[in-house]
Amino acid sequence: QVQLVESGGGLVQAGGSLRLSCAASGRTFSSAAMAWFRQPPGKERETVATISWSGGITYYADSVKGRFTISRDNAKNTVYLQMNSLKPEDTAVYYCAADPFGTGRSYNYWGQGTQVTVSS
Repeated sequence: QVQLVESGGGLVQAGGSLRLSCAASGRTFSSAAMAWFRQPPGKERETVATISWSGGITYYADSVKGRFTISRDNAKNTVYLQMNSLKPEDTAVYYCAADPFGTGRSYNYWGQGTQVTVSS
């Protein structure tokens, strides 16, 4: 069982930065693949970034590549999403998710979400 709690969302002007954190509880965090998803208003949820259990493999959606960085600290059971050069189209509810099997195909655990709003 993994429980996830996101924090760090808020209102920021275009061009600004935010860092999201996802604190996880449970013994399987260090072996879990982790991901950030987002759901813009009126749109479907989309993958933002993923990271392997070791942190050695990452994936980014084209829309955030070069601006966002996903990282993790297994000693702190925390995954981060550093978001730079934010754009109004980044406005969304951001969710942290965990795949305890480490495959990146079974994100079975989800946080409650944190709102990110980017003003123009």
